[in-house]
Amino acid sequence: MSVIEALEPSLLWKYFDEIRKIPRSSGNEEAISNYIVSIAQKFNLDFEKDKTGNVIVRKPASPGHENAKIIVLQSHLDMVCEKNSDKVFDFSKDAIELKIDGEWLTADGTTLGADNGIGIATALAILEDDNLVHGPIEALFTVDEERGLIGAMSLDPSWLKGRTMLNLDSEDIGLFSIGCAGGADSHLTLPLIRTEPKGDLLLEIHLSGLRGGHSGVNIHEGRGNALKILNRLLYQLNKKIPVEINCFDGGDKHNAIPREAVVKIVVNSSDADAINQWFEKAIKDIRFEFKPVEKDISVNITKGEGVPKVLDEKSQNILLSLLFALPHGPLAMSREIKNLVETSNNVASIKCHTDNAKIHCSSRSSNDAALKATLDKLAAITWLAGAAIEQPPGYPGWMPNLDSEILKISMETYKEQTGKDARYEAIHAGLECGLIGEKYPGMDMISIGPTIKYPHSPDERVNIASVEVFYHHTVKILETLA
Repeated sequence: MSVIEALEPSLLWKYFDEIRKIPRSSGNEEAISNYIVSIAQKFNLDFEKDKTGNVIVRKPASPGHENAKIIVLQSHLDMVCEKNSDKVFDFSKDAIELKIDGEWLTADGTTLGADNGIGIATALAILEDDNLVHGPIEALFTVDEERGLIGAMSLDPSWLKGRTMLNLDSEDIGLFSIGCAGGADSHLTLPLIRTEPKGDLLLEIHLSGLRGGHSGVNIHEGRGNALKILNRLLYQLNKKIPVEINCFDGGDKHNAIPREAVVKIVVNSSDADAINQWFEKAIKDIRFEFKPVEKDISVNITKGEGVPKVLDEKSQNILLSLLFALPHGPLAMSREIKNLVETSNNVASIKCHTDNAKIHCSSRSSNDAALKATLDKLAAITWLAGAAIEQPPGYPGWMPNLDSEILKISMETYKEQTGKDARYEAIHAGLECGLIGEKYPGMDMISIGPTIKYPHSPDERVNIASVEVFYHHTVKILETLA
């Protein structure tokens, strides 16, 4: 028996329970895309699936409401697949293991997939339920959102007929998103030269225990970046005790703040005790510095087998200096909207290969000119390091519209339903609304959702009561617009 079997609304949770069993990492959405098609076929609903894997399902209006506006319900099919290092789990085949923790639903050592699984389940429940009152519905399910809004980028501009949209991908009940940042990635390649080591002992240093989180939603909270912290420690250690780097790896997803990082170094065995003592003191200083936001930072040092080749002195110095120089975190705050990060950069991952290091950065801004300047800054730092950089086209932001009809109706219906005033904000995260608005001019839209905490990390959780409020509010909006 599933732990969510008795939760309400039962139809929504039924679909979420099915979704958690289907692999849907970014770029691997064929199974979940086919599942959406199977639901459309089951209820004799019109559908289309494009070559990218996006699916649109069209449900006719309930009787008597055929002339109402077409409403688009939009969610994305993929999820960020993160797990704790000690968790044995294969996202390509294993079902997410659910746990109820008081008022929250979470997973056992992995991301939950409430982002955007709750949105998917909401749309599917509405497609099935013939007792609801609504106008014509276009349920749009996009793929590969988490890696850069790839599915939304590939949408055919003639696909959607509706010009009023509810994006079901926000993460705070009663707080509606009406604008978002644009973003772009930078892929750095630093050439490396290897040589025989001078030392005789291989050490593996593993930094872990950081919270990670979403590189847009959580970037302003000052959470630690495992790559930046470990690189800082190595840079400072090397000034005291010479070390030789074999490899430096950490981070994974471009939109997740790195939680763990590992470096392998070769040292003189006579320096091993001094290195352990140095790290013991240094990590205490790091814990003190990050104490308000990071409670569990740890460093584990183990001895390895053999003595592999290492980076030559120049390669090592450039690598450490480049990582130190790359900016991470908020770079500018909005001058118009209080407490909104305008521009940021996430140093997302590093992977050392035999002859190069690959570093990935993800930049965001609600100001197109500031985003371009940030990309230029990264390119300039990369050039100074003698590295190469690729910066593919990014995605646009979404400008707020305070005169939006769907915003007005959503605010009114939320007050009617809950007795509480809803709020609205522009967010620093990227939403597909920016791209969809660009492809479908005149689209009136907002983004709503239940309360989800710590998305993109194994601590992800969704507030159970907020899911019910969110679902019934969505249904009430559809009824009002009908």
